[in-house]
Amino acid sequence: MTDVVGHWLSGAPFEGTSGRWADVTNPATGAVTGRVALASRSDADQVIAAADAAAGEWRRTSLARRTQVLFAFRELLNSRRGELAELITAEHGKVLSDAIGEIARGQEVVEFACGISHLLKGGHSESVSSGVDVHSKRDPLGVVGIISPFNFPAMVPMWFFPIAIAAGNAVVLKPSEKDPSAALWLAHLWKEAGLPDGVFNVLQGDKEAVDALLESPIVQSISFVGSTPVAEYVYEQASRHGKRVQALGGAKNHMVVLPDADLDLAADAAVSAGYGSAGERCMAISVVVAVGPAADELVARVADRTRTLLIGDGGADATADSDREADMGPLVTRAHRDRVASFIEIGEQAGAKVVVDGREVAARGAADGFWLGPTLFDHVTPDMDIYREEIFGPVLAIMHAKDFDDALRIANSLPYKLTGGVFSRKPSHLEKAKREFRVGNLYLNRGITGALVARQPFGGFAMSGGGTKAGGRDYLLHFVDPRLTCENTLRRGFAPEL
Repeated sequence: MTDVVGHWLSGAPFEGTSGRWADVTNPATGAVTGRVALASRSDADQVIAAADAAAGEWRRTSLARRTQVLFAFRELLNSRRGELAELITAEHGKVLSDAIGEIARGQEVVEFACGISHLLKGGHSESVSSGVDVHSKRDPLGVVGIISPFNFPAMVPMWFFPIAIAAGNAVVLKPSEKDPSAALWLAHLWKEAGLPDGVFNVLQGDKEAVDALLESPIVQSISFVGSTPVAEYVYEQASRHGKRVQALGGAKNHMVVLPDADLDLAADAAVSAGYGSAGERCMAISVVVAVGPAADELVARVADRTRTLLIGDGGADATADSDREADMGPLVTRAHRDRVASFIEIGEQAGAKVVVDGREVAARGAADGFWLGPTLFDHVTPDMDIYREEIFGPVLAIMHAKDFDDALRIANSLPYKLTGGVFSRKPSHLEKAKREFRVGNLYLNRGITGALVARQPFGGFAMSGGGTKAGGRDYLLHFVDPRLTCENTLRRGFAPEL
């Protein structure tokens, strides 16, 4: 018996009427564990209409009451995050520690939203001209859409919906059909926290659901995270239909390691950033550019650490005999596993040296499933597909550069501009990196981990992102409309009040 994963409409589950379904699998075993509804346009219209019906009352709800609901949601999530982590592991495959970390990053945004009232304040300027005062305020948009990817089924939606709801909007969340249950779990939690029905809704589905959100005249904005081709499509279609857009796309992130760097620190960061969450994250480091004599020693240290990683079913760790949690789980689907594995063969054929081969993985506690171990390539060159393509899996490429200028030229050569890192003990190198490394998020002498989006702008540019960034004040500016009122304070010509 498999579970049915439907939509969430006006505070209650809703299976929809499309008759279309997709399988939900456990990546560690390959077993089908559920069926997710794929919305028709009629289903989507009903969910969007429910959000529209709730938006007016919610925007009139006091900031004090909104804040109470947000705090209640925060406390519930803190007390029950273990449930959500297990659900994420069962459908995405990441180990429990990764799932807990994902929730923690999302919870930071919830906490930021709890204090957003002061950012919603308007302004008042007296006598900007003779007898004229100007007032400004920030109004909610109404209904906003969120389209989130499979790799962070809790964190990415939480980048957006706490701010949208705190600002007075109603939300329609379209999660990935690969791991759809976290969105419904969050919907139940919002209801328990006291959020009025219809303010948070879930629309399951595929491209038909996405197009319904992009084309609906009711939906005023779209927040999207996913691959670059889909981000471009979302940006174009949403803009064409007059919507405000956040479209965060793919990445090919570089870490530059200079000879004067702490090589142990750099090797630890490369392994963590390259293989964490099986490399299925936009912040993953997929290319390490080793400068001059740093290369051979760095490759050896990264290889040694890679070979010690434990690959296994993160959901089985609670009952496993070993007291060590797996470091990396499976990939999300068989098709994605096969695609990533094909790049290993492509890299071999192109002449790159396979230092660690993930195709030889033996996963703990699992005979089946979508397994691929961490893979390390050396002597990768700019013309190779394994360098130019976003692989989105546990494949790390080492490139060699003759000096820092050469390394920066390599790192800046691709059109993806999301994240990068530099390891060096020299302040002059770090200052040069700040000036010349063209990425939206730069990490210096530290690992590239989860996105710290709650209080600072986050996102890339070029092929890594379009529209409003996430994070900090950018959150608020995406979800509100600034409005200006010019008032004649002299009031000449006014009729007397009766």
